[in-house]
Amino acid sequence: MIAGLGGFFDARPVHAQATAPSAALPGQAATQQTDVAPRRVVIRFLTDSDFPPFDFYDEDGVLVGFNVDLARAICLELSTSCDIKARPWEELFTGLKNGEADAVIAGHRVTAAALSNVAFTDRYFHTPGRFAGRKETQKVEMTPGGLDGKRIAVARGSAHEAYLKTFFRDSPLAIYENADLAREALAAGKVDFLFDDGISLAFWLNGTLSRQCCEMRGGPFLEPKFFGNGIAIAVSRDDPGMRLLLNKALDRVRASGRFEELVQRYFPVRIY
Repeated sequence: MIAGLGGFFDARPVHAQATAPSAALPGQAATQQTDVAPRRVVIRFLTDSDFPPFDFYDEDGVLVGFNVDLARAICLELSTSCDIKARPWEELFTGLKNGEADAVIAGHRVTAAALSNVAFTDRYFHTPGRFAGRKETQKVEMTPGGLDGKRIAVARGSAHEAYLKTFFRDSPLAIYENADLAREALAAGKVDFLFDDGISLAFWLNGTLSRQCCEMRGGPFLEPKFFGNGIAIAVSRDDPGMRLLLNKALDRVRASGRFEELVQRYFPVRIY
């Protein structure tokens, strides 16, 4: 269920900014600036409720989260009413197909399989790979050359392991059964660095389990071949006007600075 923008895979590490403009999604034609989408009185969103910080119930039982606030910001830009309902993850696309909603904003990855069932807006978020190191560790470049000979912890079977084996071949890998064990190895000083999912890593660094031992090092790695094509809002393939409308609203939310405000509110450590 996960989730900046990056260049396409070109056989070398690429760093990119979260605010870069989105490219057209695979299988979708680029939106023309002259297209005019019909105005909607209300936009009905479906989302999940068990994916913090993107969407979850707070202590008062109110549905909140990054996706929820982004949906409201979109409606505000479009001067429409906003109806947001939570459904189990496996029922979201069904609700969209049945006409229960106009859009699903729940952290869906843009994949070929998903595109066979729904259309997507421009991507609004990515899950970058990030390095972390102990705070007292000497600063080095987070590049294959800079990490030559450095021991790196990573979770077995993950995209992060595959990425390291492709690009960081001169760094000995400490492969752990899961990300929690890899993070603990870094905290305990058993390895020099950790390569992990940027979002999960940000919350670990800011939480009690890390014991404030460590910090992000270097920038984000966003190659789609390893880390996906990002997440986007799903809409019906039979409603191209809704996709156009939401894309224009997303552009306005970014331009207004509201998107960056939401990122800062919900993510305790910069992930990009």
